Amino acid sequence: MNLPWHLYLMAILYILAGLNHFRKPGMYIKIIPPFFKNPKLINTISGAVEIILGILLIISSTSHLAAWGIIALLVAIFPANLYMFQNKKASFGLPKWILFVRLPLQIVLIFWAYLYTL
Repeated sequence: MNLPWHLYLMAILYILAGLNHFRKPGMYIKIIPPFFKNPKLINTISGAVEIILGILLIISSTSHLAAWGIIALLVAIFPANLYMFQNKKASFGLPKWILFVRLPLQIVLIFWAYLYTL
């Protein structure tokens, strides 16, 4: 595999984040907005998708498709980040400024993934 090191870094980050959905599900379930039904299922699906996309990133023939999948995932999980910012119970006691910075950070992560779609 002749992929750039930063693609492997991205893959590892998503795989670890996905595994964490299963290691600490309550943490993720807590930030799923209440208008979504079945937060346990959403947590399981999003964790599995992160793991799968992370693995697909490091396979040359699927890395472009996986990068598009990560962009879609980041868009899909944005409501959870917004809910964390708006809801004190979902904020884990983090300062508001950190929660606010997380919102535009999604754009940076989307751009990072977009670099591998080309």
